[in-house]
Amino acid sequence: MKVSAAAGNQTQDAQATALAQRVGEAMFAADRASRETMGMELLHCSPGRAEMRMVVQPLHLNGHAICHGGFIFTLADSTFAFACNSHNQVTVAAGASIEFLRPGKAGDVLTCAGIEQVRQGRHGVYDMTVTNQHGEVVAVFRGKSAQIQGTVIPT
Repeated sequence: MKVSAAAGNQTQDAQATALAQRVGEAMFAADRASRETMGMELLHCSPGRAEMRMVVQPLHLNGHAICHGGFIFTLADSTFAFACNSHNQVTVAAGASIEFLRPGKAGDVLTCAGIEQVRQGRHGVYDMTVTNQHGEVVAVFRGKSAQIQGTVIPT
């Protein structure tokens, strides 16, 4: 029986997606900062992609009664971590920047979607977009990753 290249690629894609989901589940189970401190949810983890959500709580507000930028950064940074570790290679942030475009307010549901732009050698570049429940862009974040030794889950 001959397997077409397309069928082989579909099988590899399905395996990579399943691995990324397992990596995301394992990382999230161990990530008390995102789960317990921040109240984040992991919505999706696939190869080079992740999506997380959090509701802006009163404890996230700064002296201007808007979401502290550090919490928005943390949402983006956590999403970045899931996207860049989705290939099951331990990867850490080598740098990141964020642009705040509108405030988050108490009760806002912030969703961060991240996507891998390039992964080459030990480094990668990832873009995160944080939106509110109205689809308005709250912040954009770019992270550079560095792969270190090890896997997130046993292979």
